[in-house]
Amino acid sequence: MKANEIRNSSVDDLQKQLMDLLREQFNLRMQRGTGQLSKPSQMKAVRRDIARIKTVMAEKTAGGKS
Repeated sequence: MKANEIRNSSVDDLQKQLMDLLREQFNLRMQRGTGQLSKPSQMKAVRRDIARIKTVMAEKTAGGKS
């Protein structure tokens, strides 16, 4: 997921994407715990996508208040 795509999304869309990514991260953690995780690099990608979305959401809320 690119940062430009995230910046063009609304806050509601970002909230929905964030919830989906958090669920996916949970599922990946469960797979890793049971030894069924086929692509360990997926954990890193999901974690970074979550951070990107949180960053953009913080920028949007800070920009709206000032």
